[in-house]
Amino acid sequence: MTTRIALAFTILAPLAAAAQAQDAAEGEALFTRYCATCHGVAAQGDGPMSPVLIIQPTDLTKLASENDGTFPRIRVIGRIDGRDPLVSHGSPMPIFGQLFEGRGETIRGEDGVMIMTSQPVIDLVAYLEGVQE
Repeated sequence: MTTRIALAFTILAPLAAAAQAQDAAEGEALFTRYCATCHGVAAQGDGPMSPVLIIQPTDLTKLASENDGTFPRIRVIGRIDGRDPLVSHGSPMPIFGQLFEGRGETIRGEDGVMIMTSQPVIDLVAYLEGVQE
């Protein structure tokens, strides 16, 4: 029994550690470089490209308030890394899909289930969680 617990800890501990490896400052830098053009510097959906988009960018500061106070990590991750595409101005969001692709890291969804994604997505999620109203 002790061996099984030790084995489970050995397997799960790295996943838990990876889920905590969020860098909101790096997420902000990524957001500023890749997302602010559409979503605006303050993430309120008012970037300089927003007037020419078919679907107006979301006010990302209201994601939690519009989801009963819970930040919708699963939906956000899916939109950023392309699993849940949103056609905007004729192409799926994100425009920078290759940067955000990958499934080598994990983060815990709002339901507690681990989600495989990339480190840039994890960092963006950390930043977006921090800008919620």
